[in-house]
Amino acid sequence: MFDSVGWGEILVLIVAGLFILGPERLPSAAAWAGKAIRQVREYATGAREQLRGELGPEFDELRKPLEELRGLRSFNPRTAVTRTLFDDDPPKPNGYAPKPNPPAAPPAPERLARNEIPPVDPDAT
Repeated sequence: MFDSVGWGEILVLIVAGLFILGPERLPSAAAWAGKAIRQVREYATGAREQLRGELGPEFDELRKPLEELRGLRSFNPRTAVTRTLFDDDPPKPNGYAPKPNPPAAPPAPERLARNEIPPVDPDAT
């Protein structure tokens, strides 16, 4: 949820809260915020469990597209390159992918016998 918030931002929020609320009201405000977040999490967990109980196995099928979207949201060039380079593919000789087998060549046409007249296609001329 707060993956992009670093320690610097948290420190700025604490200092701002200290100036705005004062040192005597800051602990009670932090306790109130913690209780509110905990209560929201409990509501979300209860709603999820209620949906899972009512929908049963269909709930997991409903979540699959959401999980795919979440995976796309975290997609960036760095993860694409990392996934491409370090996936558990079979080892490649000398770092190169093996060349695919070339398609089978069509059978060679039969050679004409000596002094044999080649067939003529009147539509082609």
